[in-house]
Amino acid sequence: MNRKLKTIISVSAFLVAGLLPAQLSPTENYVSSKTYLSDPTQPNVKASETVQYFDGLGRPKQVVNVKASPSGKDVVTHIEYDAFGRQSKDYLPVPQSSTGNGAIVSNPLGNASSIYGAEKIYSEKVLEKSPLDRLQQQIQVGNDWTNKPVKFDYSANIADEVIKYTTTTTWENNATKSSIEYKGTYGANQLYKNTVTDEDGNKTIEFKNGIGQLLLVRKVLSTTENADTYYVYNEYNQLAWVIPPLLSKKKTWDLADQHALAYEYRYDGRSRLVEKKLPGKGWEHMVYDKADRLVFTQDELMRAQNKWFFNKYDLFGRVIITGIVGGTSRTDMQNMIANNVIVENRNPPGFTKNGMSIQYTNNHFPYLETVLSVNYYDTYPIEAPAIPPIILGQHTLSQIGVGNDITSTNGFLVASYVKYIENDLWERTYHYYDSKGILISTNKIDQLGGYTRIETELDFGGVPLRKNTYHLRKRGDIEVTIKERFVYDSQNRLLQHFHQVNDNPEEILAQNSYNELSQLQIKKVGGVSPTSPIQTIDYKYNIRGWMTKINDPSNLNGKLFGYEIKYHNPINTSFSHSQYNGNITEIDWKTSNDNILKRYSYSYDSLNRLSFGHYSEPNSTIPQEDHFGETAEYDLNGNITHLYRNAKNPNGLAMQIDNLTYTYLGNRLTKVADATQNSYGYSGTGNPIGYDNNGNMISHPDKGINSISYNFLNLPAEIKENSGNTNAAITRYIYRADGVKVAKNYILGGTTKETQYLDGFQYDNSGTSNVLASSSSLKFVPTAEGYFDFIKNKYIYNYTDHLGNVRLSYFNNGASVEVLEENNYYPFGLKHQGYNILSGNSSYQYKYNGKELQETGMYDYGARMYMPDIGRWGVVDPRSQYTHEAYSYVWNNPISFNDPTGMTGEPCEGCPKPDLKKIYDGGKIEGVTITIHRPINIQPKGLDFSSSSTYAAGAMMLGRFNFAGLALTGIAAIILPKTPEIYQAISGYRVEQMTIDLSPKALPAHFAQGQDEAEEDTTDVNNVQVPEEGKRRKNRIPDKGEPNTVEINDPKTTSKKYGPDGNVQKEYNKGHGPNYPKNEQDDHIHDYKPNPHNPTGRGVRQPGRAPKKGELLRDFGIRQ
Repeated sequence: MNRKLKTIISVSAFLVAGLLPAQLSPTENYVSSKTYLSDPTQPNVKASETVQYFDGLGRPKQVVNVKASPSGKDVVTHIEYDAFGRQSKDYLPVPQSSTGNGAIVSNPLGNASSIYGAEKIYSEKVLEKSPLDRLQQQIQVGNDWTNKPVKFDYSANIADEVIKYTTTTTWENNATKSSIEYKGTYGANQLYKNTVTDEDGNKTIEFKNGIGQLLLVRKVLSTTENADTYYVYNEYNQLAWVIPPLLSKKKTWDLADQHALAYEYRYDGRSRLVEKKLPGKGWEHMVYDKADRLVFTQDELMRAQNKWFFNKYDLFGRVIITGIVGGTSRTDMQNMIANNVIVENRNPPGFTKNGMSIQYTNNHFPYLETVLSVNYYDTYPIEAPAIPPIILGQHTLSQIGVGNDITSTNGFLVASYVKYIENDLWERTYHYYDSKGILISTNKIDQLGGYTRIETELDFGGVPLRKNTYHLRKRGDIEVTIKERFVYDSQNRLLQHFHQVNDNPEEILAQNSYNELSQLQIKKVGGVSPTSPIQTIDYKYNIRGWMTKINDPSNLNGKLFGYEIKYHNPINTSFSHSQYNGNITEIDWKTSNDNILKRYSYSYDSLNRLSFGHYSEPNSTIPQEDHFGETAEYDLNGNITHLYRNAKNPNGLAMQIDNLTYTYLGNRLTKVADATQNSYGYSGTGNPIGYDNNGNMISHPDKGINSISYNFLNLPAEIKENSGNTNAAITRYIYRADGVKVAKNYILGGTTKETQYLDGFQYDNSGTSNVLASSSSLKFVPTAEGYFDFIKNKYIYNYTDHLGNVRLSYFNNGASVEVLEENNYYPFGLKHQGYNILSGNSSYQYKYNGKELQETGMYDYGARMYMPDIGRWGVVDPRSQYTHEAYSYVWNNPISFNDPTGMTGEPCEGCPKPDLKKIYDGGKIEGVTITIHRPINIQPKGLDFSSSSTYAAGAMMLGRFNFAGLALTGIAAIILPKTPEIYQAISGYRVEQMTIDLSPKALPAHFAQGQDEAEEDTTDVNNVQVPEEGKRRKNRIPDKGEPNTVEINDPKTTSKKYGPDGNVQKEYNKGHGPNYPKNEQDDHIHDYKPNPHNPTGRGVRQPGRAPKKGELLRDFGIRQ
């Protein structure tokens, strides 16, 4: 049977012509979808159009992206199947030599050689020859990867291979407390064992028990050493312990080891995480309301002060007020709100706290100590400025609405107030939306009369066309205006970015051009004329889409900077070996300052941690070997144990400046000893390093840091250096309650240098007082390509590498292009010294990873400060329970990863982009999805316009329909005007998502780097169910709970009632008959039914009922 599937769509008369495909093949089955990128009623309509063709079995065989390439050619993806109907090959899209306006292409791979050369353009899955279809190998695109597969092996454990841990759980302080005990090892064939071997032979092994719980992730370092992470569950199948590699080496341990290295979790009777203990930190407590929402949290330092963070919610569960409140123990706080749903209502004028009028009720725990933030939804607060009716030609949503709620601000965040931590100053931000519900403007106002107002003009598809920023530091200053314009091609690829400061001439920040794969190929930077850029930057990529060059370092050809990245093709093979899993093996660079080619060659261990970076200058007549080399060694937890660093001495030879030995208590670095006693690099004598109970570093005498005090966000509030000396210094920081830094005061001697950070506008001022200055000078504001220097009144442009490191800054001095500063870095971020030294800009200190260098020598990443001389953070990872990293920087691979916020590492720009949660902390893998298409019959079905998923993502904007930009897709979808139905064709196909159980959940580091984010054959990876605050786990109900209460498990399949002593009294089920004792009918809790009058949606308990016919009475084991 060969039925045609055509798209015939009619939304309204004026759309018909635009939606009907122009050149679709009439003899083929197809589905056509079209998303308008510009107003279809206007000339020169822009649209993204895709046609999917099907074979006789209803399986996709070709996808045509109509005129999608930069030159307007069709981009075609070929799809093929093996004899079993499995899509075991995935082809890269091939831009064609012309456009067929969506017509099927008879030879879709014919133009591949002109785009990809002789490369292999498909990835392969080698599947097991059995009904299980398990994945055995995965081979990526590219000739060089043909013989470098990722391998998967499935087996069972052998005897004595896995330690067996058990727990004994007791009830303490209304929470589980699980003690752990070593119980020998598992016998042979008791566990599933699955192994993933990456392209470079690095192995990760996962062991699971019979109910699918992950018990062990083993990373193989060598034939004699493994890094083992154990997951231990209590009797109720809750994750109670995580035992990292350093601790798992020991069969038994004492409390000191446990405190320093173990992860512990405790739960209440509703399976909510209420206490957690992360390595090196004190216990953290959580308290919930009756609706299972997190209301109170407390860490060790807050507990010492009897203080709690709180959240208050509105009727819709949105956080409206946060702050700090006094309180006692966790159990007391839980008992106080256990039977309450913490909801406050809008109630102007409300109450006043910390100098702010808060327009909500304050019924629950009204004795607030500090309010930190307030959010307003639906309607603006009383003191809000008048809503601008039009912003850059766009009508704004009103509070009242006109004829339909869709045109009002109901459901939107309209205002956010955030307090400064150190004082009672507030920033008030108002949000304005267009008629489609898209945010188009924010207006941030402080209490000194300053503001930053941002207005954005969006096109039909939601892409910004203009952006205006108006900034005033304080009342009485002169307003700064920045205007930006954006120009796009037919597929909304950015072509030009214009920028104007005040009345200066408009600058062209960037002019972009793309190759046929839509990769950025050439960027022209700077200048006021399109034909006269300051620099032209070329980009190149390999078959995997990984960036390989920024210009050409072997031939600068008049350019200022060249940079080359190598993965599997290093030149200096004496120090680096080919890597196929995404690790970078070599980087070459050259600048116009000295025109010397420089090179780092990198080597990694089996956990993909950087072992060393060998420096050389390959074209120099005198070998410059390892002048800036850096070598690191690690323990099993990823803590650096030794670090060796070289520099160039005055005679031009390499000398060792650091021979560092690290000493730890758990993951806490307690001292660093330098055997060289060299003043370069790290300088110190091994003085002890201090920490508080949250694991924050509070002193580092070797660096001259006498003390660091932290605020309640674990951000440094004050740093004292060299106390008692003539060069004593104090750095004080001011933050908003959301952690954003707004000011820094650096006091040295009798002089204070103040820096203010106001929405990107950075001010500096020096004086003899440590009070906030009243006449700060505006220094710069960042741009997409560098920054604008208000002192020079010029644009400064930055060459940045793949990590975001600022390598070279330059500007047009009127006569020529002048280099302002050059920075080169050791692998872990310390700056090279001794060559290409330029004056730079003392006010602009953004360097490594694009982060600001502090006077202490640390870099401020936002959530944490990083120390490049020792390659570590000074504060525990805020997401440690997910990453299982404490202080180490980006998994000790600073060549492929950076950390934009200090919260978690991310792959560098243009690098392989794995799902990091797949990779680190064992990065768990569940399976690979194989797509199989089966023919089916499709019957007509109704479409509910209120919730249909037939609309593409672009049709939904912040919970509002965007009818004007509606993208229609589906199988032969026919939408009738004003008719809430969709009728589909008679036949089609069913997509069967066959998930191949790979288990392990643990991938080798960088495994997924061999699988690009956009590729469909990427492995689907899930994590261990790490407990999260505010989330209940689906598992058994504890046998002990709060007295005289009833608990239901999360799937609502069973329940338990606790008697006066807290022990289980009886388990009930739906089989309670009418003759069952009346008191137990009343106690019957299974027959819940929805209660529309209860805003919590938790229902009303109903009495027991008679069983239905044939229903099993579990209490008696009989059927009625």
